[in-house]
Amino acid sequence: MSNKLPVVGLVMKSLEAEFFQEMKKGAIDYAEKRGDLKLLPVGTENQTEIKKQILLIEEFINQKVDAIVVIPIDSKALVPPVVKAVKEGIEVVNIDIMLDEDMLKEHNIEMVFVGPDNETAAKAVGDVLAKELGKNGKVIIIEGVPAAMNAQQRKQGFLNSINEYGLNLLASGVANWETEQASSVFSDLLQQNPDVQGVMCANDAMAIGVLKVLEAAGKAGEVKVIGFDNDDSVGPLIEDGKMLATIDCFGSQMAAEGINYAMKALQGEKNKGWMKTKMQLITKSV
Repeated sequence: MSNKLPVVGLVMKSLEAEFFQEMKKGAIDYAEKRGDLKLLPVGTENQTEIKKQILLIEEFINQKVDAIVVIPIDSKALVPPVVKAVKEGIEVVNIDIMLDEDMLKEHNIEMVFVGPDNETAAKAVGDVLAKELGKNGKVIIIEGVPAAMNAQQRKQGFLNSINEYGLNLLASGVANWETEQASSVFSDLLQQNPDVQGVMCANDAMAIGVLKVLEAAGKAGEVKVIGFDNDDSVGPLIEDGKMLATIDCFGSQMAAEGINYAMKALQGEKNKGWMKTKMQLITKSV
């Protein structure tokens, strides 16, 4: 390698989302602390811009960056541009949301995945709600982008809680990780299911959308809500009882880990498999 600093592109999802704003900040701080790379952090404007993400990777390929760390919006749609990057000699590390393993295998590509066990994490936070409501508790699930592996895993984790504790699932709606969409989707579901007792949201941004609807209906605190991500804005909501629980998957540290693995790969150390990142259940402090 020449004296020039290696360039690492970080491709995130919506930079409007608190989770990715924190991740970007953590990644920049980590890169500055290391001082041995040039970080190019980019992202989309919302949680569903698959084509924009593909273009961002194409741009990095054209710029001939040394490595790319990617969080795919869609676990399948992002495989072809990632494969193209690998074939161009760029090191790629997948973080947070798993790329489709079968599709990668079809191209004989193995790469390290750095991220949480979303199913186990969702079950842990789902169990808090299940224990609060008890058997036959009536719940609704608000899902993320269905094409994203983490959305599928989080829904499965919630379903595992529902099955284990004998809850009654009234409905499940897709809100694509977005606050406004969650408000709209949940507003309809609440009208159809006014007896709902708990809402399982696959991220905190959607939980905030649900809470807006519950506040307007005079049911905030009465209908129990759980989220996922531990965005800064939900801390006060948990403390004052408007939200029951969330789970922290430490997004900024995840980005730092991804950059670290990318740098190791550039130095010849190839990593494969799943490097599980930590998670922590967040409930009201006693």
